Amino acid sequence: MATLAEIRAKLQQQENRGTGSSTSGGDRAVYAHWNIPEGSTAKLRFLPDGNEKNDFFWVERSMIRLPFQGVKGQMDSKPVMVQVPCVEMYNDGTACPILGEVRGWFKDPSLEDMGRKYWKKRSYIFQGFVRETPMVEDETPENAIRRFIISPQIFNVIKSALIDTEIEELPTDYERGLDFWVTKTTKGQYADYSTSKWARKETALNNDELDAIETNGLFNLDEFLPKKPSETELRVLQEMFEASVDGQPYDPDAFAQYYKPAGLQFNAPSSVPTPAPAAPAPVQETVTDTGWKEPAPAAAPTPTPAPVAEEASAGGDTKTADILAMIRQRKGAE
Repeated sequence: MATLAEIRAKLQQQENRGTGSSTSGGDRAVYAHWNIPEGSTAKLRFLPDGNEKNDFFWVERSMIRLPFQGVKGQMDSKPVMVQVPCVEMYNDGTACPILGEVRGWFKDPSLEDMGRKYWKKRSYIFQGFVRETPMVEDETPENAIRRFIISPQIFNVIKSALIDTEIEELPTDYERGLDFWVTKTTKGQYADYSTSKWARKETALNNDELDAIETNGLFNLDEFLPKKPSETELRVLQEMFEASVDGQPYDPDAFAQYYKPAGLQFNAPSSVPTPAPAAPAPVQETVTDTGWKEPAPAAAPTPTPAPVAEEASAGGDTKTADILAMIRQRKGAE
């Protein structure tokens, strides 16, 4: 892993570029900090990534949420959400077919809200120890090294302190590292973690923690990113995106062998080979307030309708048709 000075330099480069800066619900290795009581604090100690090629002690995870009005063939089905990987997270130059379309929407003020709806949602995967917790977990894993799914809000607190020159050692150092305090409050209808902070006093890992590292080793955090989509799966992502924008129900026969909503049971036809399973739906799909969801963006003011806008507002069909026409026109030109 890189030194603290190197991490600072990379983070500063990201700031200058203006870049700003899951895991299954049944995976007990993930510490669900979003479930701690309001007004309480959990004390975490982050560890390095087991992948020594990673300059940081976290990996970034980018997902796109595709909403559907229901499931095709199911009477009275409720709206469902399918999370799919944004291939830009793999940093290998592969273009994301969804963001390739959505980026252009932000040039049109009337499409900005739609663009935010389909824009990638970031989270960050860390690992370490839970040194203090205010909640009682039903079951904890034998391996004391846990994983943490960190929201952009908490990540910004972590990152800003790393850039601060008052921190002299890597927070993940076994002898002179720092604990991180996750504090949960509420702002409006959302959980708020802005008062989370690094401890000011350095502490060494205890013998039990050192033994856990020696016995189990460190996780390679890349292994907990979703599987990179194949060419076939990229085409499926494009088809799912268009179906979602068009307001169609989710089609299990077309999509479920690749990507499906959490909890959907589906048996692939015997004549169709079943590909490697997609990454399981992340925790936030199964809890009310994960604490790392990005709040829904505030709706933009509705412009004064043009003479034809009344027809479009009756369900957005005109605008949706225009969007789909642009998408298909671009595909036809390729």
